Amino acid sequence: MIAILGIGGTLAAAVITQRGADRARTRELEHTRQLQREEREYAARQAQMEQRRTCYAALSAGTRDLANLMAKVLHALEKGELTEELRSDLDRARRDHRLQHAEAQVILPDGVARAASTANRYLGDLYGLLMRLHGNTARDGESLEAARENLDKLWDPLWARRHVMRVDLGITAPGQDQRQGEADRCQA
Repeated sequence: MIAILGIGGTLAAAVITQRGADRARTRELEHTRQLQREEREYAARQAQMEQRRTCYAALSAGTRDLANLMAKVLHALEKGELTEELRSDLDRARRDHRLQHAEAQVILPDGVARAASTANRYLGDLYGLLMRLHGNTARDGESLEAARENLDKLWDPLWARRHVMRVDLGITAPGQDQRQGEADRCQA
């Protein structure tokens, strides 16, 4: 009887040890799977943020090009010296910006998309005004002075868009006052 109990105890110990090892392997395997899932999710988030960062940079550069060319066109209109080359450059910059804006609309989160659309509307309005002034088809109240005012007003929605982009990327705190960026702009 003692021998049977000894053999049974030995076999039971082996089975218990094996089950413990199996449970440990299962836990280790599940832990490894969880780590792999987390690594994939992290890589996906990083890729998405890099895509946004690239999109934001392209949109900002395109906007800056368009705004600078609009300022040049306004100066040329004021002097009565708008060349076909400058007008062509403006049209190219506008087409490029419209393409960048359209591509961005697919990527941008809603808050950034709203700010980008507002900035885009201001750019479109100013472009239309400049073209009407150039074509001598200005509406009532439209003048070079109105174009200058619209160009000055353009910066507010551009800075608002910049702010929400930086918040989205985690560069700027959500509650940080946007006016600090305006102060930085004035110093530059």
